[in-house]
Amino acid sequence: MIGKLTGIVDEVGEDWLILDVGGVGYLVSCSGHTLRKVPDSGQVLSLLIDTYVREDQLRLFGFVTADERDWFRLLQSVQGVGARHAMAMLGSIGPDGLADAIALEDKKALTKAPGVGPKLAGRIASELRDKAPSPAKLAPVLAATNGEGGGRSAVRDAVSALVNLGYAQAQAATAIAMAARELDEGAKTQALIRVGLKELAR
Repeated sequence: MIGKLTGIVDEVGEDWLILDVGGVGYLVSCSGHTLRKVPDSGQVLSLLIDTYVREDQLRLFGFVTADERDWFRLLQSVQGVGARHAMAMLGSIGPDGLADAIALEDKKALTKAPGVGPKLAGRIASELRDKAPSPAKLAPVLAATNGEGGGRSAVRDAVSALVNLGYAQAQAATAIAMAARELDEGAKTQALIRVGLKELAR
């Protein structure tokens, strides 16, 4: 079982690359997220590898970070999600985007990946809600979602207001999370919205 490869980048395609390891060229399938971090041909590259063995084929999937590899495995624990879907989601919104989307049940963000429709996106968000790592930057918003009290109500209302203005759920929540860290704990809804909009305008 191959767990890691280090070699010279020989060629890069749309969703693959060839890594020359000691004169042997390994064809490795990669997401757009990984390929955007791959150096130019002739440069050294290390990839974490997931090896898939089938009766008629052997495929290598490569990742530049353990975080992306772990997401690749976690996504495939959902019924109906195969390697193709997992790679498409990692390529379209990346590990951080997946963490945000699942934590906030933002199904629209998940459907940005080719081949992922609303039904499958809903299943992913539902099944992985308690398994996926919670993004630290959204902690104030996620806490507010389950809590009571004026401050937490203000956070929920501020996120809702930004969504009503046309911002995506994850985008709005991220902005309000940053605003909540900047302001006092008991900040009012309007103050959170004002600072949140400034974050979005950057």
